[in-house]
Amino acid sequence: MLIFDKSVKNRRSFTLPPLEVKPISLNFKRETQTNLVELSEIEIIRHYTKLSQETFAIDTGFYPLGSCTMKYNPKVNEVVASYEGFSLIHPLQELDTVEGAKGVFNEANQILKELTGMDIMSFQPAAGAQGELASLLMIKAYHRDNQDVERTEMLVPDSAHGTNPASANMCGFKVVEVKSNEHGRVDFEDLKKKVSHKTAGLMLTNPNTLGLFETEIKEIADLVHDNGGLLYYDGANLNAIMGWIRPGDMGFDAIHLNLHKTFSTPHGGGGPGLGAIGVKNVLKKYMPIPYVENNQWITESESSIGPMKNFQGNFLVLVRALTYMKSLGLDGMKHSSSNAVLNANYMAHLIKDIFVPKYPERPMHEFVISLENLKKETGVSALDISKGLIDYGVHPPTMYFPLVVKEALMIEPTETEPLESLELLSKALHELVDLAHRDAEKFQELPHSTKMSRLDEVKAARHPIVKATDERNNH
Repeated sequence: MLIFDKSVKNRRSFTLPPLEVKPISLNFKRETQTNLVELSEIEIIRHYTKLSQETFAIDTGFYPLGSCTMKYNPKVNEVVASYEGFSLIHPLQELDTVEGAKGVFNEANQILKELTGMDIMSFQPAAGAQGELASLLMIKAYHRDNQDVERTEMLVPDSAHGTNPASANMCGFKVVEVKSNEHGRVDFEDLKKKVSHKTAGLMLTNPNTLGLFETEIKEIADLVHDNGGLLYYDGANLNAIMGWIRPGDMGFDAIHLNLHKTFSTPHGGGGPGLGAIGVKNVLKKYMPIPYVENNQWITESESSIGPMKNFQGNFLVLVRALTYMKSLGLDGMKHSSSNAVLNANYMAHLIKDIFVPKYPERPMHEFVISLENLKKETGVSALDISKGLIDYGVHPPTMYFPLVVKEALMIEPTETEPLESLELLSKALHELVDLAHRDAEKFQELPHSTKMSRLDEVKAARHPIVKATDERNNH
């Protein structure tokens, strides 16, 4: 029920004090009612609290969403971000009045440069995809300045995140797909065939979306560089190698970081994000402005691609990320990555009797299983198993991705989950597979624990109802 349907005429949650200024001119008085909700405070609180309890969140349950690290966000991050010196400053203040904020940018810049092997960082992009876009715009500007106008192609692996080809396309590049080999990694022979004088760059994440480390990364980087291209690193999977190996040392020229994935800031839900970017010196002059370097504001640059977002980006997200980094320190971040890899490998071990990873080499922080055989034997799909997991209090893993694996489920436990979470997921998967062999029809009723069980997802995607149709609710 919508909160508008609960409204009771003349009921109030608070009363405004008497007006102390001259009433507004009748010329400006609205002609129609505001149609605001009329309820007491307790009724409003109960309504929204109940709604929040119907939403799955990392604070209420296990969220093994592969390729999109859903780790717990420590509450100390929120405490620090709420300090008035951070939360109450205004983006239009004179720069010399926000020295504390400048210190946050400077310190985050120094730590992330060390952690990634980049030469300079920017915290403007509002999300990972915008960080991708910024990185590719800089690569495009680099080739343009070198009068290398024929470099119109961007190489993208067939297992890449969907935003990779989308960002390349938005930049005007022609996307050239690079095949995966039988081990789930970049097919080096196919890459050699597709690198040419038209290659602007290669987009890659390492470990890749199958959770496998690209062991030929040095050869890949040399091949692209020798042919005049640049390398962009999709930082979605940095959680697996944080503190152990640096993208800059692998040969990458530009990188974006998802601070929500790797550095434990809030993830999605329509709220603010931050897709930090870093580059080597070869791309430095194209960086979005403004940014902070050596504790100085850089506000002008003739070659900059321009701002990606107004003012300094989502500053308080950076405060949260810096709090996380300083809380852990380098040793703590390395330990965090180690636990992420350990949890993924142990999870794969727990279910190896029912599901073997599509590429059975030791994974990093995530792994992909295929339910193709289960579907052939029982008719139960990856979607059916995912629906069943909800009744165990487990959010479904990523489904049907990457596209190179049929009936795929991608599982990433993250380092913040205890042993009991992994055992819960193992128990759930074992029982659901057993149910699939005994009574496959039961899956059409799952889940039981939600307000609605099976939605027509195709209809919802193709014909979404995005607003209330009642005229009153439209207000």
